[in-house]
Amino acid sequence: MNLNIVIPCYNEAKRIPLKDYRIFLTHFPKVNLCFVNDGSSDTTAAILDAFKTEHPKQVQILNLTQNHGKGNAVREGMLVSLDHKSHDAYAFLDADLSTSLEECTLLAKKISPSKQFVFGSRIKKIDNRIERKLFRFIIGRMIATAISNVLQLAVYDTQCGCKVFSAENARIAFGNPFISPWLFDVEIFFRLKNHYGTSDFKRMSSEIPLQNWKDQGDSKIAWTYGFKMWMDLLKIKRTYR
Repeated sequence: MNLNIVIPCYNEAKRIPLKDYRIFLTHFPKVNLCFVNDGSSDTTAAILDAFKTEHPKQVQILNLTQNHGKGNAVREGMLVSLDHKSHDAYAFLDADLSTSLEECTLLAKKISPSKQFVFGSRIKKIDNRIERKLFRFIIGRMIATAISNVLQLAVYDTQCGCKVFSAENARIAFGNPFISPWLFDVEIFFRLKNHYGTSDFKRMSSEIPLQNWKDQGDSKIAWTYGFKMWMDLLKIKRTYR
């Protein structure tokens, strides 16, 4: 399908799996990748520019001079992508490919007139392969439970880094800057739910368990953000409710 994937990058020079990206682009000629270099201080910009030279028709680079944080970096990439070319679906994905590009395209195929927001979920089942560090899993479940209560939605995993939108919903979700750099996913849920109403939002959304997911290296979220995160969640709740 005609899919655009936004990939935020901050100091990814040593861990971005370019070989996987190359193989993917060869097999999926209708998919475009928009890399957003979020003010990196390493050689990420040079690496991405060289990669675009290899794949000029499928790769777009957006260089931000200052670090905006993941949420607003994704937003900038989405807005550029929406204005650049018409696609059947718009997604964002982590640069380290914890969720593979191939699985992202499978989720994107679920986008239809009746399902306009599809997101991956790291639910561990007998027939899939979800590899998470125990500490991250425990903390993640605590955060996910709190977020679900704030949203008043039975969402298992709002923070999985693979989400797909129709063009209309991408414009709703990314129309305004985000309050939080890391909890922007929660804001996306609030924006869509508030726009459509809870019942319609549920009907047009689908949470799909991933077949494969793996923690790649250390988290880029500083442990000190754990204290501020709860303040961000409270601020989001007050803003959107």
